[in-house]
Amino acid sequence: MTIADIKKTAEQKMAKSIEAFKGELQKIRTGRAHPGILDQVQVDYYGSMVPISQVANVSLLDARTISVQPWEKGMGPKIEKAIRESDLGLNPSTQGDLLRVPMPALTEERRRELTKVVRGTGEDCKVAVRNLRRDANEQVKKLVKDKLASEDDERRAQDDVQKLTDRTVAEIDRLVQGKEAEIMAV
Repeated sequence: MTIADIKKTAEQKMAKSIEAFKGELQKIRTGRAHPGILDQVQVDYYGSMVPISQVANVSLLDARTISVQPWEKGMGPKIEKAIRESDLGLNPSTQGDLLRVPMPALTEERRRELTKVVRGTGEDCKVAVRNLRRDANEQVKKLVKDKLASEDDERRAQDDVQKLTDRTVAEIDRLVQGKEAEIMAV
């Protein structure tokens, strides 16, 4: 493995960390409806727990309402129960075989709690990025120890990895600030 390979691998892993973080941010609900909010809700489907998206069509009716259209007749009550029992604080209503999930307006206290959750998730992502930096630096040191790279190469590689880490952490901070602004907007 060369220094270029190590840097490329670190960059790819950091990009994956940011993508995973973006996915986590989408799950944190704001005042607006988003079909991805229901992604982590599991429903009992013939004895196995599966995401709602695998047993129903999840879409938006308007900015504050999600519609859930089960593919099978008997799944409506099970989906409604799963949404009610989730920790999302949502209260679905049934209209025939269509479930409407209105998004309640957030209280000021709940908004503050959500910003803390966003910051915590951002901090977890930063820790993951720093761990990737440490791993990359250890791999470079191993190359130097095995006499496959010079100490000058090691310093340059560590500087490059540090710059990559700084860019990634700045991107995470930008995403956290954007999500906090979105949550606090009334």
